[in-house]
Amino acid sequence: MGGMHGFGPVAVEADEPVFHAPWQRRVLGMVYQVVGFGWANIDAFRHGIERIDPVRYLQAGYYGRWLASLETVLREAGVLAPGEVDARLAGRPAPPASVPRDGLPHPTAGFVRALDATPRYVSGQTVRTRNANPAGHTRLPCYVRGKRGVVHRVHPAFVFPDTNAHGAGEQPQYLYTVRFEPAELWGPDAEAGSALHVDLFEPYLEGL
Repeated sequence: MGGMHGFGPVAVEADEPVFHAPWQRRVLGMVYQVVGFGWANIDAFRHGIERIDPVRYLQAGYYGRWLASLETVLREAGVLAPGEVDARLAGRPAPPASVPRDGLPHPTAGFVRALDATPRYVSGQTVRTRNANPAGHTRLPCYVRGKRGVVHRVHPAFVFPDTNAHGAGEQPQYLYTVRFEPAELWGPDAEAGSALHVDLFEPYLEGL
C-alpha cells in the first residue's frame, strides 16, 4: 500500500509492544518454520499476501495478513486440504490433505548469489525504471515506474523475487540502490532538500 493516497496519516502508538496478542507471536513462529523448511519461499509468501481479498486485507491487520498467506501457501503445497482450516474451526472432520512429497530440500541459506556476468550499470549512471505492470509478484514499486534516477550503489546478485515467487527458479539478478529526486516522483510540490533511495533489480531498469 506504500505510496497510495486516501489512508490518512500513520498512527504511531506510544510504547508499542512487539506483539499485541499471543496469537501474533505464534503466527510469526509458524511462518519462520514454513519458510525455513522449504514449503514456501519468502517471495511466494509475500505474493500470498498480495492475493488477499482487498476488504479482508484492510480488516485483517499485519499478522492477520501473515496468517491468511500462511494458509494459502500451505494449501498450495498440499500440506493443508482445501477447506481444512474452516472444518477444524467448526469442529467438523477435516478433509485429508495430499501427501507432501518426500525429500523436500531446505532452501539455500541467504539470498546472495554469484553471477559470471558483470553488472550492466555503474554507480553514478542515470537510469529509468521500466513502466511494467506484471500480473504476478514484483518488488518494483508502482510510484517509481517510468521514473529517472541515478545509481547510488551496486550490490551483488540476489535471488530474483519475480520468478522465485512463482516457482520459476531463483534466476539471480544484480541489485542497485537508485536515488530519486522527490520532484521526479511527486511533482513540483514535493519536499525539497531530500531524496529517496530504492533497491531495484537489474531487469527493472533501462539505461539512458
